[in-house]
Amino acid sequence: MSRAEREPLLVVDDVMAEYRTADRVVRALDGVTLTVGRGERVGVVGESGSGKSTLGLLTGRLLPSATRFPRGGVLVDGEPVLDLPPDRIRQLRRERLAFVPQDPVGSLDPTLRIGRQLALALRATRPSRADLVALLERVRIREPERVLRLYPHEISGGMAQRVTVAMAMVRGPDLLIADEPTAALDSQVREEVLRLLFALAAENGTTVLWLSHDLGGVARHCDRIAVMYGGRIVEDGPTAEVLAAPRHPYTASLLAADPARATAGARLRVIGGTPPVLSGDTPGCAFAPRCGSADAECGGSRPVGREVDGRTVVCHHPVGAGVAGAVAKDGAGAPVPATVVQEEAGAPVPTAVVQEEEDAR
Repeated sequence: MSRAEREPLLVVDDVMAEYRTADRVVRALDGVTLTVGRGERVGVVGESGSGKSTLGLLTGRLLPSATRFPRGGVLVDGEPVLDLPPDRIRQLRRERLAFVPQDPVGSLDPTLRIGRQLALALRATRPSRADLVALLERVRIREPERVLRLYPHEISGGMAQRVTVAMAMVRGPDLLIADEPTAALDSQVREEVLRLLFALAAENGTTVLWLSHDLGGVARHCDRIAVMYGGRIVEDGPTAEVLAAPRHPYTASLLAADPARATAGARLRVIGGTPPVLSGDTPGCAFAPRCGSADAECGGSRPVGREVDGRTVVCHHPVGAGVAGAVAKDGAGAPVPATVVQEEAGAPVPTAVVQEEEDAR
């Protein structure tokens, strides 16, 4: 294996990104750090407003022109994305990167037939009609000859997403960024499209960065999971291990609030409060106002990443790492014991935590 093959494909290093207008500043990324190896399948999860979409757009430098980057950098295969001249960033997007958006129909040109749009995506190779038919067959679209003649508004959402997947994968990209690609689809079509997307990525050796709310889908399709909150990755590790035994209080709370994990008749836990909208530096942990185990250190000292049980956790008091007590607050603002949140998340609860909670009662 060459040195280039051993080096990570994507490195996001302590990036801060701010959307600036005449009267306000919104810090969407607050020192986000993520490294993705070649061929990896990484799922980035978190509530709306956590910074997932901004992270995805950052990878291809597709953020609005008003965005400012006070610090940090992004490397794609060693190339400094934020510093590239316009012609080089266009070449990088065209040859190395691919994007699958949330809204498949909205991402297609409503004035052009599907065949014309596919031909434009392949214009460097001057595709024949047979090539276009083969492309649609590859993404399992029935009657491809007919579909090539249709406009985007004449096909279903699932079919439109298959078309966008075909256009994204046709050049064999090194890195695919998929931002909630199945959010607008029903459950059956959603899983079909996901299986197709990851199968094509595996066939091409493409690295996948999937931005999602679907914890179950991430568990099925991704090797690694990165949990995002307040513009930072707060827990990052092997998917099965993180979902089985979360170490960040936010990860445990997110799992406990997942409807797919709820048992019949059980009350679904909610995370009290709302995700933060940052406008500048925060003195402590962004999750502290919603965390049931937050103390003075959490409110006054910004946590840094540490290695805990084979994953990186950005927390002063990781769950199950010798710290007992509540890990979140419920909808009424009352602390929820660690045993309750971890059990409802389907994670094992250390004996020491159970004993200390019983002693406290």
